[in-house]
Amino acid sequence: MKQRIWELDALRGLFILGMVIVHLIYDLQNFLGLSVLAESPIFDFILSWGGVLFFLLSGICVTLGHHPIRRGLIVFGCGLVVSAVTYGMYALDFAGKGMIIYFGVLHCLGVCMLLWPVFKRIPWPITALSSLTMAVVGVLIDPIWFDSSMWLMPLGFKPKGFASSDYFALLPFLGFFLMGSLIGRFAYKNKTTLFPKADPKNPLIAFFSWLGKWSLPIYMLHQPVLTGLVMLLEVIL
Repeated sequence: MKQRIWELDALRGLFILGMVIVHLIYDLQNFLGLSVLAESPIFDFILSWGGVLFFLLSGICVTLGHHPIRRGLIVFGCGLVVSAVTYGMYALDFAGKGMIIYFGVLHCLGVCMLLWPVFKRIPWPITALSSLTMAVVGVLIDPIWFDSSMWLMPLGFKPKGFASSDYFALLPFLGFFLMGSLIGRFAYKNKTTLFPKADPKNPLIAFFSWLGKWSLPIYMLHQPVLTGLVMLLEVIL
């Protein structure tokens, strides 16, 4: 983006903070058996809708940025690093097999970015129909377990017995990503903020915008830090 749009950065920052809180609650419950806020309405909302909103926002942002292939490869590569780390935790007996991330948010987002140049050339009504179809099919198959290969798992066809601490399938999340791209095409066609009278230097806005600008490094670093701290507490307590 030639000029950053503050509300998109701030929203991304809000989402990344929500994700950090969810992972902290998960670690406290998984390692220490503490169900702090695990049954709160806010926690349930983030679990149910946080991913949907994040992919909608990412779809908006992809229409404003440059080099989606390069960015997609970087994000997917970070996902592979997360997979390697979580597998290492399992191999070293620090966590159960369900901790391994095979196709999490970074894998899914990276693939969405890599596919964007294809969908960018498709007329928007076809993209709209495709995105709605993907979302509906993904929601319908989500509770179903299939007698299928792990290779179909990224699409949303979970084999029986599959478990992962972070799983985002292309169906439905590619659909939500493409819905966001439609919003970006029309709402941000001038590539400028929709709230020109707001003050981006407001401390609260500036804080969330800063989080949003550094969302990928925060994602990569927060979980090892949180897990390490919680495991240290487990040893102490």
